[in-house]
Amino acid sequence: MNLQSHLDALKGRHAILEGKISAEDRRPRPDDTALARMKVEKLRLKEEMERLKS
Repeated sequence: MNLQSHLDALKGRHAILEGKISAEDRRPRPDDTALARMKVEKLRLKEEMERLKS
C-alpha cells in the first residue's frame, strides 16, 4: 500500500467516525463512553494523517 492510498484509507475511516459521532450526538440519550472512545480514535487518525503528510 503506497502512502497516498494509506492516507485515503485513514481519511475514509476518519469520515466514518465523524458520521458515527454525529449520529450518536443526535440521540436523545447519547452514550458518553462511546462518544469519548470514538473521539479519541478520530483524533488518533487525524494525528497519524498529519504525521504521514510531513
